[in-house]
Amino acid sequence: MTTKKPRTWLITGADKGLGYFTAKAALEQGDRVIVTVLAADGNHSLSTEYPETLRAFHLDARDHGRFDEVVAKADEVFGGIDVLVNNAGYGLLAVAEATPADKYRNMFEINFFGLAEMTRAVLPVMRRQRSGHIINLSSKAGYGASPGFAFYSASKFAVEGYSEALAMEVKHLGIHVTIIEPGGFRSDFAGPSLVSAKSEVADYAETNRMIEDYVEQRHGKQQSDPAKFGPALCRLVDADAPPLRLPLGADSLEFIREDIRSVSAELDRWEELSRSTAVEE
Repeated sequence: MTTKKPRTWLITGADKGLGYFTAKAALEQGDRVIVTVLAADGNHSLSTEYPETLRAFHLDARDHGRFDEVVAKADEVFGGIDVLVNNAGYGLLAVAEATPADKYRNMFEINFFGLAEMTRAVLPVMRRQRSGHIINLSSKAGYGASPGFAFYSASKFAVEGYSEALAMEVKHLGIHVTIIEPGGFRSDFAGPSLVSAKSEVADYAETNRMIEDYVEQRHGKQQSDPAKFGPALCRLVDADAPPLRLPLGADSLEFIREDIRSVSAELDRWEELSRSTAVEE
């Protein structure tokens, strides 16, 4: 019988939802976990059950200046960080023209800039170890956009581009990077964790209806179980050669496959024009 050395995880935004279930799954298999939470007292509901292997720290994902402090505490407590899960984030569902800058910039501060800054804070630890796995939460909307998701998709497209380049930069250091592209999970995403706004302009009536239907009809009826998200990530980090991208949920898998088919067909249709800019020798 072989014994696996416990890993140390750092999971952002783990108060509830996918972050909570990731922490729970890691703790259940005997790993050590540091979580960041929005609760001002830094308390986490799993702390009593796992007093020796869980540490929770209050952190607002917009407070980038405190990231180094949190990483230093995590490194001090458990002597390294094996897995970083950049989970903190929220959704914005709105007509692009009707979305003021303060709404989408605040979302970018958390969904993208917070993710990038937390990664930058953790990388010196992983470089020292010559090992680690960075897991960045994107979305199926980070692979292909839909009406009403212009700015949310933009924040997740940014995560995808950043992560793809980062994976190439750190591979030789023994550090893996995986982009997780969840579909619909029965978490708070379509509920409290989703900011929505409609346009008063009649030209956007159809998009407004789509936004209304998404908010009212989707919450609690998504296809995937959030309790199964954490065990999936535990299986992922056990892989010797983890993927760069991992859709989670049948809806995400099919959405991405359809997007690939659509892009491929469009490339074929416009191939002659694409090649028309070649220098003639």
